[in-house]
Amino acid sequence: MRALSTSLAVAALFALAACETSPKTDSTAVLAPSAQDYSQLMADLNTLAADDMQGRDTGSEGGAKARQYIVERLDALGVGPSSMGRLQPWSAQGRSPDGPKTFNGTNILGLIPGTRVSDKYIVVTAHYDHVGTRDGHVYNGADDNASGVATMLELAKRLKENPPEHSVLIVALDGEERGLLGAKEFVEAPPVPLSSISLNINFDMTARANVDGYIWVTGTYQHPYFRPLLEPIPANGSIRLAFGKDSPDDKGSDNWVFASDHGMFHRAGLPFLYFGVNFHEDYHKPSDDVDRIDPAVFQSSTELAIESFRRIDAWLDK
Repeated sequence: MRALSTSLAVAALFALAACETSPKTDSTAVLAPSAQDYSQLMADLNTLAADDMQGRDTGSEGGAKARQYIVERLDALGVGPSSMGRLQPWSAQGRSPDGPKTFNGTNILGLIPGTRVSDKYIVVTAHYDHVGTRDGHVYNGADDNASGVATMLELAKRLKENPPEHSVLIVALDGEERGLLGAKEFVEAPPVPLSSISLNINFDMTARANVDGYIWVTGTYQHPYFRPLLEPIPANGSIRLAFGKDSPDDKGSDNWVFASDHGMFHRAGLPFLYFGVNFHEDYHKPSDDVDRIDPAVFQSSTELAIESFRRIDAWLDK
């Protein structure tokens, strides 16, 4: 997530842009933590961020192992493949510490049919790659982005239990860290016509919302009609939604419009919303490990993301 130097990332932790907007919901409105069983959510996080995944770099043995795990999870959930199949392989030139390099990656695609608007799609994305190993250190990327994939899989589980109104493409993207390569391939060769995609919802870094108490929603500046749907959502535990990092006044590392895979959907003219937490001290460091994640905070962030999806799904195309 977010091509940014470490120094800028640390600085961003302490300096928020003036135009960022915290929620306007009633400060007393707090949703009690859900009684859901989060054992699988935490198991997905732990598995994808384990040392044996070798940092999940695109084209690596660890990346292939992570891909196989996600495929098995979708199969176990009963999430069928897309019209083009389960896998979307691609080859593209991307960035690396040694300069431009050709990467061979693979996106993972799943489809959950909708009950009301089956010919319109919400594309839910989360990148499963990270930066691999460097100088003998494994960069496990627990928050970036094992967390986003785990949130997406939890959403997929809930949608199988209680089907969505729109058809939903569940897409684990590869090559985000190398320049949004998998997302670029997806929008250039989609399994459904771009005109049938109502929205991209992208999860990237959904665990460590205790940085500032928020999971941020980027994209309501471009698509303001979503904000009245989401603003009334109460806090879950100690975590709330916040809106911003998407206006012309948000500069540099505080503007997230093209910070992750949703940027390719935006460039293609498709509506998007991005859910993610603020920068923290372990961003793109070997210390981005599961033991730095507060399970209750991660679970609250995931609940807010899922509730946001439900409200959008019920409102769109009416």
